[in-house]
Amino acid sequence: MKVIGISGWSGNGKTTLLERLIPALIAKGYSVSTLKHAHHRFDIDKPGKDSFRHREAGAREVLISSANRWALMHENTNGEEAGIKELIAKLEPVDILLVEGFKKENFPKIEVWRDEADAPPLHLTDKTVIAVATDSDNLKTTLPLLDLNAEEEVADFIVENLI
Repeated sequence: MKVIGISGWSGNGKTTLLERLIPALIAKGYSVSTLKHAHHRFDIDKPGKDSFRHREAGAREVLISSANRWALMHENTNGEEAGIKELIAKLEPVDILLVEGFKKENFPKIEVWRDEADAPPLHLTDKTVIAVATDSDNLKTTLPLLDLNAEEEVADFIVENLI
């Protein structure tokens, strides 16, 4: 399984790029999964639901299944967040795993950058960034620049550099 991150500061368009990139890679014949880092307070469960009640009663894992999908919720009872390698190991193998977030982990990333960002580009300090997807004409870098609005170009870069 080839892993590449889509990284960048909040509000720069990572999720929007992924929404267009996933079908572009699938159209090229690749199987694709995603791994998304969430804020500490996120929850997919709702108070009052049976699964919520199971977790509140102390179940370490609750697996919910229907004819459409299944989801596994695992409680981090030791207070430590799972690392990216541990999480990847839980996924079924695919051709390409696209990772959103996990800025501090060590794997290749494409940075999403816009001039409106409130912070300096990540690639200035993150040596795992291998390219920048941007709509800016002002960004100066030695890294390959990809058109943020051209998902086919980004998909081709991923295929050429990872597969």
